[in-house]
Amino acid sequence: MIEQITDTAVKQMIARNILEALTEWFEVAESREQFIADCVDQTFLAAKENGEYAGFLCLKETGKDTAEVAVMGVLKARHRNGIGRRLMEAARSAAAAGGYSFLQVKTVQMGMYEDYDRTNRFYLSCGFKEFEVFPDYWDAANPCQIYVMALP
Repeated sequence: MIEQITDTAVKQMIARNILEALTEWFEVAESREQFIADCVDQTFLAAKENGEYAGFLCLKETGKDTAEVAVMGVLKARHRNGIGRRLMEAARSAAAAGGYSFLQVKTVQMGMYEDYDRTNRFYLSCGFKEFEVFPDYWDAANPCQIYVMALP
């Protein structure tokens, strides 16, 4: 079940529990803490299964017509069970209902790291299209791939 969370303490608890379990993608502690801090002001969608949170996604506005998937995480033991896809469908619906025309996401460019290649393939399978790569947005070892999707 996907639910929108509005309580800031619950948002931070869910984000912390999931991001700290996904250190192969969120290995830099300062970045994890920033995601956790930022989530309180963002649209926060969480996947709950068997009474426990298995994943979450945050949306933020990046322009008057564009929302961004600011952070997303699904517990590794729950990968490939449709949770990410359900979160992304809920995000697409929330962004469209919010009046946005586009949804975007940033990740590490395909071909750099196998873990991120799986992430890239996931976004492509959800309907995102390659938009642009910024080679030095984060740093040279992590070129930033931006994907976009038009919303109905």
